[in-house]
Amino acid sequence: MSAAARSIPSTSTQSFEVRPFDAPLGAEIIGLDLTRPLSDEDFARLHRAHLDHALLVFREQRITPEQQIAFSSRFGPLQIHVLKQFLLADHPEIFIISNIVENGQPIGLGDAGKFWHSDLSYKEFPSLGSMLLAQELPEEGGDTLFASQQLAYETLPAELRQAIEGKRAAHSYTARYADEVFAGIRRPTLTEAQLAEVKAVVHPVVRTHPETGRKGLFVNENFTTHILDIPEDESRQILAELYAHSAKPEFIYRHQWQSHDMVFWDNRALIHLATGCPSHLRRRMHRTTIQGDVPF
Repeated sequence: MSAAARSIPSTSTQSFEVRPFDAPLGAEIIGLDLTRPLSDEDFARLHRAHLDHALLVFREQRITPEQQIAFSSRFGPLQIHVLKQFLLADHPEIFIISNIVENGQPIGLGDAGKFWHSDLSYKEFPSLGSMLLAQELPEEGGDTLFASQQLAYETLPAELRQAIEGKRAAHSYTARYADEVFAGIRRPTLTEAQLAEVKAVVHPVVRTHPETGRKGLFVNENFTTHILDIPEDESRQILAELYAHSAKPEFIYRHQWQSHDMVFWDNRALIHLATGCPSHLRRRMHRTTIQGDVPF
C-alpha cells in the first residue's frame, strides 16, 4: 500500500503553510499542529510536499512519543533499531540519539551520523524516511547537513556516470562500526542475534525513487563497503570520487535546530551528516524510521 493510501477517518483540515527554503532542498511547515489528528486532505498535502522537497521541517511540535509514532506510521510501517538499549522505554519505535551520559552509561546513541549516510541503507528494505524530534538542544553546535543525491547524480561527470552504470554495491551496518566513538565511549559490542539482524545487503549504486521516478546515488561512506564485480582498487577509487561529489556545497541544506523542531527527510533521495556539538552540552533527539521498498 502506498503512503498516500494509508489513511485514518477524515477530520477537519488545518491552515498551514509549506514554505520552501532558499536551499537545494527542504521546506518548513508553518502553522500545523501534530497533536491534532490529520485529515486525509492535509496528509496528502504533506506527502506531496515531502516528495517535492525531500525534507520537511515541522516547527513547534510539542508532541508525545505516541503522537510521533502515530504520525510516522501514516507513511508506512516503522523499523526498530538493532541497538535495543537505546530504544525509548515502552516505545521501541523511538530510537534515542543523545550525547547524555547518566551513571556512566549513554542514554542514547551519542555518535549517530558522524559519517555521511542514508538511514538503514544496510537493510534489505532501507528506510523510506526518518523523523527526528528535538527534545533537548545544545546552546551551540548540533547542526545537521543534508545532501541531495538526485542532484549529485544529475551532475555527475559523464565518465563517472558511465563507470557506475548498472553497478551494484554492498552495504553493511558494521562497515565503520569500530570507528564510531563518542567522548571515549565505543559503541556496544553486537551480539550474534544483533549481527543476524544486520547481515550485509546489495543495492544498486543508482536507485530510482519509487514515487517520483527520479534517479539518485545510493552509496554512502558510513555503510557502503564495495562495488561488486570490479577490482577492489577500482571500487575504492570510484567510491571515493562519488563520496567527494555527493557532498558538494551546492547540494546541501544545513539545518540549524530550533526548539521543538521535527525534521522528516527522505532517505531515498538524501544523505545526511551530524556536525556534532561540545560533549558537555546536552543533546537529545527522538527518531522514528519508516520502512521503504527494495531499491531498484
